[in-house]
Amino acid sequence: MARPPVLPGPRPSWLKIKVPAAEVTAEVERLMRSKKLVTVCEEARCPNQHECWGVHRTATFMLLGEICTRHCGFCNIGKGKPGTVDPDEPQRVAEAVATLGLKFAVVTSVNRDDLPDGGADHFAQTIRWIRTLTPGCGVEVLIPDFQGREADLLRVLEARPDVLNHNVETIARLYKRVRPDANYQQSLDLLARAAAWRDVHAPDLRTKSGIMVGLGETPEEVLDLMKDWRAARVDIATLGQYLPPTDRHLPLARFVEPEEFDLYRRKGQELGFQRVESGPLVRSSYHARESFAGSNP
Repeated sequence: MARPPVLPGPRPSWLKIKVPAAEVTAEVERLMRSKKLVTVCEEARCPNQHECWGVHRTATFMLLGEICTRHCGFCNIGKGKPGTVDPDEPQRVAEAVATLGLKFAVVTSVNRDDLPDGGADHFAQTIRWIRTLTPGCGVEVLIPDFQGREADLLRVLEARPDVLNHNVETIARLYKRVRPDANYQQSLDLLARAAAWRDVHAPDLRTKSGIMVGLGETPEEVLDLMKDWRAARVDIATLGQYLPPTDRHLPLARFVEPEEFDLYRRKGQELGFQRVESGPLVRSSYHARESFAGSNP
């Protein structure tokens, strides 16, 4: 059994996590079990469940099973050989969105490099089902890199999500350690292609990306990454504190002070991002609906 991670000192006060209220989570948990669905909110033990589920009526669904074909050092999702694709899952996700009365749904997946399209068609079907059953619900997709295949990216874009999100996760220097099966430039190219498609076909689409800090990067390297994002015309950025799930995951190099997160937010606004969510407890889908709606307050 994996032990709790060794942290560089006691957890600071700004990283105290609010436990979700039982009445807030019970409705969602019951529905997820009855529909045989998975939320990243639960899998990743997200600290923002109470706020997202109970206040903002948003949730993040994870498609294509619970086993990932990649070996990222920060992630707590299972690794190995995935199961078969469930063709009814897109409809069940849409039914859950409708039942919960969600105003904004985020849909992501494990990496499925075993599939010819990496799961792109599954994403597209899920978007269309949500649009059919809950026409007013906003949809964000947090997609894998599809190994750089432009046709698979286009399949998702043509289903017309409101936000196309792909996380870079960390700075280029740390990629071999943090994301050994991925490529920093390939991820930036995906985001740039999505922005170029948006300019021609869907001007209201927003592109988005996020990273974790505390893995050994410097503030200067984070700011350089943010410039790379803007060069790829990313609209929305998220930056949050990395917290290792267990001692088997990448160690935490440091707790990032709130003042540093404030610096990234200010610099992001100067660089021209539509919105920057930057804070210790920020996760990829944090304030997803608000981020799509407008700029930082």
